[in-house]
Amino acid sequence: MADPLLFNPRTYDPAQFDPETRRLLRATVDWFEDRGKRRLIEDYRSRAWLADFLAFAAKEGLFATFLTPASAAGHEDQRWDTARIAALNEIFGFYGLDYWYAWQVTILGLGPVWQSDNTAARTRAAELLAQGEVFAFGLSEKTHGADIYSTDMLLTPDGNGGFRATGSKYYIGNGNAAGLVSVFGRRTDIEGPDGYVFFAADSRHPAYHLVKNVVDSSKYVSEFRLEDYPVGPDDVLHTGRAAFDAALNTVNVGKFNLCTASIGICEHAMYEAVTHAHNRILYGRPVTAFPHVRRELADAYVRLVGMKLFSDRAVDYFRSASSDDRRYLLFNPMTKMKVTTEGEKVIDLMWDVIAAKGFEKDTYFAQAAVEIRGLPKLEGTVHVNLALILKFMRNHLLHPAEFPAVPTRLDAADDAFLFEQGPARGLGSVRFHDWRPAYDAYAGVPNVARFREQADALCEFVATAAPDEEQSRDLDLLLAVGQLFALVVHGQLILEQARLTDLDEDVLDELFSVLVRDFSAFAVELHGKDSATEDQQRWALGAVRRPVVDAARSGRVWERVEALSGAYEMAP
Repeated sequence: MADPLLFNPRTYDPAQFDPETRRLLRATVDWFEDRGKRRLIEDYRSRAWLADFLAFAAKEGLFATFLTPASAAGHEDQRWDTARIAALNEIFGFYGLDYWYAWQVTILGLGPVWQSDNTAARTRAAELLAQGEVFAFGLSEKTHGADIYSTDMLLTPDGNGGFRATGSKYYIGNGNAAGLVSVFGRRTDIEGPDGYVFFAADSRHPAYHLVKNVVDSSKYVSEFRLEDYPVGPDDVLHTGRAAFDAALNTVNVGKFNLCTASIGICEHAMYEAVTHAHNRILYGRPVTAFPHVRRELADAYVRLVGMKLFSDRAVDYFRSASSDDRRYLLFNPMTKMKVTTEGEKVIDLMWDVIAAKGFEKDTYFAQAAVEIRGLPKLEGTVHVNLALILKFMRNHLLHPAEFPAVPTRLDAADDAFLFEQGPARGLGSVRFHDWRPAYDAYAGVPNVARFREQADALCEFVATAAPDEEQSRDLDLLLAVGQLFALVVHGQLILEQARLTDLDEDVLDELFSVLVRDFSAFAVELHGKDSATEDQQRWALGAVRRPVVDAARSGRVWERVEALSGAYEMAP
């Protein structure tokens, strides 16, 4: 029997969606399954460009249907629906991050377009999507990275209402094939933020020079250079501060996709790992008979379930966002940082079990072990996202506000607000609903109650022993605090989704035993920081807790893990 908590191509039926969404999701799964594992792995190893995949997507209208907002739609099934986008992310991650990457950077490239009032550019983008084209997001530069204050893409007025653009961009996905590249630059005749410009370029234009793929991968992560590239009024997407806001708001829309890609990678790898371990005999016993192996695989399983629960619930807040409800601005960096680093832990736990098998060239696991590393490091490092998360800590923990309950959002609606986010500022004023009721609802689950003690202790820390002004410049210390706060938010959304989906309490209890251990480990890390005060050190050791051990519960969770052996294997 398939585990209902994990994606399994053999039993996948996305019945929660409308008929066309179900058809496209299932057609995508079938395309990969028909292709087979040998071809999947060989294309990965040979760094083949994704031409056949993009041809399939074009034939089915996949990107056009999922990535055209209702405001630019050509038929009723086109909309920007974060729930079904998340489902497709998971499928792409399950079969290979290269496929997901071409889709992901298309999403980023579309962000500035769909936020623009330029009707001609929006119409052109919709037409290109309908033709099966991909898009690119020309923000980063070799010298400055994503420091958009320092862009060297220069636009010189041409005297006829347009510009000539010259400069280079670096680490730009799909830069080899994009029908439209959203490029960030600055005017030479205006100083400061008012001179910023987002404009649309075409990778096939003679003034667009493709330099190289900067990675050894099917993912075409390009360096390109524009030389006297003509930018007409119909190419200008945003000017001034609006261009800066479009860059950051695009990040809010697109970087969310990292979490569900990470989930897909872990799911496929888990089927392989459990099947291998359970059928390998050492010293007369299956590898899975050893207690340490059971613990590692069970920890991997519940961490993966936690990743899915958090990400599913975060979708609801994205889809319900408005100018009065910006809670998604915390949950977005959480999905980028926390879920993806959990993915690394899941892979590492399984790799410790299967050992040398994880290197073999005929496994999916070999590529999963490499690709899972990229997700926490793409679109902002863990440190950047932790620093962002910290901006919300005091309001979230200590100053809750009243909000209407957010339901599960699987409805076929267009998430228009994501392209109407407005100015990208004021993060310190964002308010949140009270986190405690989510924990109260499961007060009878032993490890939820134990973790709640640690969460309450963190509130005490923030109120009485928070870093002072001088310590606030010590990012090393702050990041340890950020990890503790992230765990509380992670647990909150997991519990909200558990209630909405009636999650098995054995799984929940086992998951929170892991989170109790994690909190204790980060508290010990905080204790050892150079600048930690005596009060902070005392608090840190006082927050350490031992999980509630229940052998019977752990045994029941292990039975779920063991049942994954042979539950799915990709056809040759």
